[in-house]
Amino acid sequence: MPIPFPPAASLPHVRVFELEAGDEDLLQRFYERNPLYFEQVNGTPPRPDEAREEIRDLPPEGWSFTAKRLLGYADESGELVAMASLVSDLMAPRVWLVGLFIVATTLHGSQAAREIYAELERWMQRHGAAWVRLGVVVGNTRAERFWERQGFIEVRRRDGLAMGERVNALRVMVKPLDGGRIDDYLVMVPRDRPGEP
Repeated sequence: MPIPFPPAASLPHVRVFELEAGDEDLLQRFYERNPLYFEQVNGTPPRPDEAREEIRDLPPEGWSFTAKRLLGYADESGELVAMASLVSDLMAPRVWLVGLFIVATTLHGSQAAREIYAELERWMQRHGAAWVRLGVVVGNTRAERFWERQGFIEVRRRDGLAMGERVNALRVMVKPLDGGRIDDYLVMVPRDRPGEP
């Protein structure tokens, strides 16, 4: 039975739904109207196939997971105001990945991102997540601060990652949702131990 989707936090007149192949144009328009993430991380605006790649993209071969979901948050006009990419049970049971989380630039500085993420986190926990994992590019200061404020803890850094026209360092960050200890997480996900390749 499919996992039901979360409500749209406290944003009025916003509905949440799963983005599928037929929503490629909708997602691409959102990326092109909100290019800041791509410019900061890749050094370029979103590519013309950015949405198609996000919809099709899966974790690397050999990484265990149960599902990848793309959530779209649409306003009354049907256009996206936010999106989130989630992977459940990544590399270990009950470890969920937030692969991408973008809120419309017009909502930056409001409480929208925090409210959407808080509801998303509650939803993930209700459906089995004990840990949330993500990667933040070093130097993407707004994102670094946002995730730190949500309670995420850096467990390691990965250097030399080619992303678009840039080579970035990535902060791998984790948040326990049920009081777990970081040492326990690192036993389950040895890839995230400091010094691992």
